[in-house]
Amino acid sequence: MTKVKVSVLFATFSLRNQGERTSINGMIEPMVSVVMPKVERFTILEQPHPGSDAVIPFIEDYQNKKLKSKSRFFLTSFLLFPFLKLINSPSTSVIFKIRDFLSVFEFAIGQNKKYDLFIGLESINAIAGIFLKKLGYFDKVVYLVSDYSTNRYHPKFFNDLYLWLDRYATTHSDFNWDVSLAMLPARIKVGLDPKKASPTIHVPNALYPKQIAYLPASKIIPNSLVFVGTLGWINGPDIAIEALNTVLKSVPSAKLHIYGAGEPDMTRLVKLTQKLKLTDKVIFEGFISDQVQLSNAIKKHAIALAPYLETPGSPRWWADATKIRLYLAAGLPVITTIVPPLGREVVNAGAGIITKDTAKDTTNAVLKLLKDKKLFDKMKKNAINRARDNTWENTYMKAFKETGFDLESQ
Repeated sequence: MTKVKVSVLFATFSLRNQGERTSINGMIEPMVSVVMPKVERFTILEQPHPGSDAVIPFIEDYQNKKLKSKSRFFLTSFLLFPFLKLINSPSTSVIFKIRDFLSVFEFAIGQNKKYDLFIGLESINAIAGIFLKKLGYFDKVVYLVSDYSTNRYHPKFFNDLYLWLDRYATTHSDFNWDVSLAMLPARIKVGLDPKKASPTIHVPNALYPKQIAYLPASKIIPNSLVFVGTLGWINGPDIAIEALNTVLKSVPSAKLHIYGAGEPDMTRLVKLTQKLKLTDKVIFEGFISDQVQLSNAIKKHAIALAPYLETPGSPRWWADATKIRLYLAAGLPVITTIVPPLGREVVNAGAGIITKDTAKDTTNAVLKLLKDKKLFDKMKKNAINRARDNTWENTYMKAFKETGFDLESQ
């Protein structure tokens, strides 16, 4: 086992707005709250996501549990600045990937200090770490994967490049941290030789202890449905609204509460609600950035919906569905589709129902739970049990230990 007093460099992304880091980022908060206090040095290399109001990376350096410095001087990024600003839109960009790769190199070489562990979110960061390890800047390199798809980009040559970079990182890092168990089998199907892959550790998304809280059935809002998350059609909010329209024929008091925001999706959903004459039955609660506050808001509802569309190539087929973990922690039975891998785990735990990605099938599942109190109570209990130990502390302590760093003794 490697020494406990370790130094960690974590390269990740964030969406920044009005000069501040938003809640849309690559696991910065859980890393800082759980890992940072347990290591001697923890440094974040924060690379603004395309579409942010900043394009130059940021550095936060923590030593002995305290923030020692913040900086953002990267010569390579300043040289790329005109090109970064020119094409700064919220989509994958080659120039931003070049910035990310160079920022890891520039920081590590400029520091001229060896880190025990480098964690790179996304393949481009992990590959930079792999090269720097060969130069003696890191002892171990972890490739952290929060999102994966076998058919993410078009044209084909661009997708092939994406898959090649992923394979290189998967086979040359010391460890792969996958948020979903479905990722490795998907890689093998598109060409990864499992014998060449580095050890893969399941590092699922998780929650803070304050988020794992529920209300007894007697205190929830009867017949209330809830949908949380981004409102793109692929996530199924349209299905949720259309299903409610049919549910109301059998349960007139039912309502749907939607937590999320963003255009043009909000306009689309409001128009659908008006078309179906459901303006008093669909409540748009807005976007709540504070995760504990969001958990407290949704636990008062009865049934949670995650009706992902069965879209070929969607990353949802291989990703970890954070919203489902949020639902379970609030003690809510979950209705989802075959898309998210976590959905099958939930069904096996007796805490949810899988349906087809249609309003009709979602309606049938909702009515089944609303009309069968015994089944509802059983699933609510199973949801609570399934979420009980799903904390960031447990997720990261296990991952670090399997990587060779026992942080639990701190």
